[in-house]
Amino acid sequence: MKGAIIGDLVGSRFEFNNLEVWEWDFDLIHPLCHFTDDSLMTIAIAKTLVECRFDSAAIRPRVVENMREIAHRHPNVGWGARFHKWLFQDEHPMPYNSYGNGAAMRVSPVAWVAKSEEEVKDLSRRVTDVSHNHPEGIKGAEAIAMATYLARIGKSKEEIRERMIEYYSELADPGFRIKQIRPFYGYDEAGRWVTCQGSVPHAIEAFLDSTDFENAIRLAVWLGGDTDTIGCMCGSIAEAYYGIPAEMEKRLPDFLPEELLEIIKSFEVVRQKRTIR
Repeated sequence: MKGAIIGDLVGSRFEFNNLEVWEWDFDLIHPLCHFTDDSLMTIAIAKTLVECRFDSAAIRPRVVENMREIAHRHPNVGWGARFHKWLFQDEHPMPYNSYGNGAAMRVSPVAWVAKSEEEVKDLSRRVTDVSHNHPEGIKGAEAIAMATYLARIGKSKEEIRERMIEYYSELADPGFRIKQIRPFYGYDEAGRWVTCQGSVPHAIEAFLDSTDFENAIRLAVWLGGDTDTIGCMCGSIAEAYYGIPAEMEKRLPDFLPEELLEIIKSFEVVRQKRTIR
């Protein structure tokens, strides 16, 4: 989960100011970095899983409550328009058939508490379909949760790629690599860059192309487009596979308020361990 937050922080300052092609050596942790809705909703799901770890039936109502509560404390962090309406309306919010990448950006804590692939799928759906109940939204969230889980339990990149092809067939294409994708990727008028279909496989590919945690985040953000969310999704898988460099993890308190750090600490107590490579 911390990897997702770091990816969000790193990508936050580039979302509407994508890097030029030669700017590879950018500072990952920079004073202009800031947490966005990606981190907040990831933390809201972590809080829910701590509270409901013995009662999965309670997850759906509790995750709605936690997402709305945390959002109301931080109303100005770049919420998408439809999700903002869902979070801030007075009445109890209902799912709105979304396939936006907000489904996948927040799901990584699931991979750290699930004990099986079936549990990954079940928990992923429970924390997703309260808002993003379109099949593509559910699929995108499950793909990130599953990739993170497989990385956490020690699966190889080859094994992870094979499983992810079941979700996104483009991951089988040798031409679908970050360096080949980048010249043609970014903002588009149709809004595909903020959908699960238009960003989840790209975040997974950034991880698969990487050599270590820092390189994964760098690839994800360098790709462009929705950089904070792609960084967040990629960072969740990269943490589970590589671990996080201690010097980067130590910087989190510089960017997060104490209330959020306390939730992260409580989640660290209940999460499962990763396989050390």
